[in-house]
Amino acid sequence: MSVDTDLDAHQRPDDLDRLGVEAGDVDADDAGSDDAGDLASVSLWEGDEGGLAHEQRHALVTLLKQRFISARTHPRDWKVLVEHERVLRGRLNDLFLELQVDRAREVAWKRQATSETGSKLPTLLYDAAWSREETLVLVHLRDRLRAGHAGGETRVFVDRDDVVDHVESFRPAHATDESGDEKRARNAVTSIVKAGLLIGAPGDDRFEISEAVEPLLPLELLQELLDALRRANGTAPAEPEEDDLFASADAGRDDAGERA
Repeated sequence: MSVDTDLDAHQRPDDLDRLGVEAGDVDADDAGSDDAGDLASVSLWEGDEGGLAHEQRHALVTLLKQRFISARTHPRDWKVLVEHERVLRGRLNDLFLELQVDRAREVAWKRQATSETGSKLPTLLYDAAWSREETLVLVHLRDRLRAGHAGGETRVFVDRDDVVDHVESFRPAHATDESGDEKRARNAVTSIVKAGLLIGAPGDDRFEISEAVEPLLPLELLQELLDALRRANGTAPAEPEEDDLFASADAGRDDAGERA
């Protein structure tokens, strides 16, 4: 089963495996008066007509290649983005993309722009639905992150086996391929690590949960995913309130709100 939504988090890290960004000139007013001199003279190779400084280009490319950037995982690019948000936003807009910034959590990500008239815009992003197991991992991480913050933790960690056990707890009663289910659960953890939403190496047994999980998985989407999961498991979809969704998180349990 796969769950398909329009969430930006569904854009894989290889959204833009090969993307040539043709940058035009940037007005000094857009770039900021402090950058006017640098931008007017910057040239990184013969024939370079780009108007962005090296650091700005680097941040732009990181935004294009990665699902998100954060102060935790991309400190240099985050600093550049905060200082030159208008410039980078404009360059993304040129590619029919919008920049989303959560300053409280220090996370930024891109999403496909939508036309006000409803007309279809060209897209550079590759949308792929999360698998059932990846979805379960993501919602579990959101729940654990929320519980950790409620308990005063500034950084929240999770064990690989804990996540795998959580996914396996949603195995339908009729499922008998335990070995295959465990393999899919472990592959889902690896996929989320590669996506940057779990911080650590793919072979690690313990990971830090990225702050990006919460803004990329808002409550409205969580409800949609919960209902989809229940339908897939053959149970009636419920309409819980937020407190109900996270009751187990507040109680310190590991098996609350799932994303389907």
